[in-house]
Amino acid sequence: MHNPGILILSAPSGAGKTSLARSLLAAREDAGLTISHTTRPQRPGETAGKDYHFVDHAVFEDMILRDLFVEYAEVFGNYYGTSIASIEAELNAGRNAILDIDWQGARKVRSQYPSAYSVFIMPPSREALEQRLRGRGQDSEGVIERRMQAADSEMSHRNEYHRIIVNDDFHRALRELNDVLDNLESAATYKVANDSGAN
Repeated sequence: MHNPGILILSAPSGAGKTSLARSLLAAREDAGLTISHTTRPQRPGETAGKDYHFVDHAVFEDMILRDLFVEYAEVFGNYYGTSIASIEAELNAGRNAILDIDWQGARKVRSQYPSAYSVFIMPPSREALEQRLRGRGQDSEGVIERRMQAADSEMSHRNEYHRIIVNDDFHRALRELNDVLDNLESAATYKVANDSGAN
């Protein structure tokens, strides 16, 4: 097997990225999802250390000061971040590290891991995305509008990615992702720019 690499996955909410990532990981032993840190409360059904590392604001901000994150962001009053350790843990175990992050996080990761490969998951259309969000039956009209604005912003950055996969056929999209994972570049050229001070 080749040396493990880093695969960045981004998508607007509702494009099916989480389902694709879960199916990809369930079928492969050579890949692992990096576990993000967050300050948001743990939700019912979530497992600490599996879904997220749940920490308070003071712990998260101390990790920022110590440059322990490759990328982080504040979303609706809560922090989310990918630690350098979570990426290294996967690579050191011989697994490809899968990062589920937005376009801003993807930029930061690419700047520190230039050989990371990035894939943007697109919905079949904007209308299909809106239908999926409404079909969840979880959100108010205001929340849906905000999610669609965020989706438009996210999709406007799709051309920054190495590859765009349109999720109009789940099994075909999954085959394309598997193909990407089979051909990830060697991790030998990865360098973490710990001394750059970039956040």
